[in-house]
Amino acid sequence: MKNTFLVIFAIAISFSFGFAFKTVLIKQSGSQVKMKRVTGIGGIFFKSKNPDKVKEWYKTHLGLQTDEYGASFEWRLATDSTKKGFTQWSPFSDSTKYFGPSKQTFMINYRVENLVALVEQLEKEGVRIVDKIETYSYGKFVHILDIEGNKVELWEPREIE
Repeated sequence: MKNTFLVIFAIAISFSFGFAFKTVLIKQSGSQVKMKRVTGIGGIFFKSKNPDKVKEWYKTHLGLQTDEYGASFEWRLATDSTKKGFTQWSPFSDSTKYFGPSKQTFMINYRVENLVALVEQLEKEGVRIVDKIETYSYGKFVHILDIEGNKVELWEPREIE
């Protein structure tokens, strides 16, 4: 009799734990899970009186390997070291319109995972989307304005190994 009671009790406990675990999984897989937004910094862009001289100065004095766009810093993803990532450093002419409508002399590029879904969410939240998503061989881009009117570039990079 005592063994029967223990078996029934063990089955009841197992059932209860299974039900509780299933309930937790359902809640976590529902719409309550927040999507990833920014995953890192993709680039630093700033205005300069003479971008070519600035690139040359950084090349000479700090060893940056510059090209027509600036410099790219390569790194490996922490979550998967077989995949590369890049952060771009670029001086722009002080007369560039690329940072507009912002009046700032800088712009930060943030890496994101799913640009289309993120833009849809940002629109729902009332964030000003400056332009349409554009796709290039190295990823998708769109620009937004932050609360102070700073232009921010969002970039979903194409995976590079």
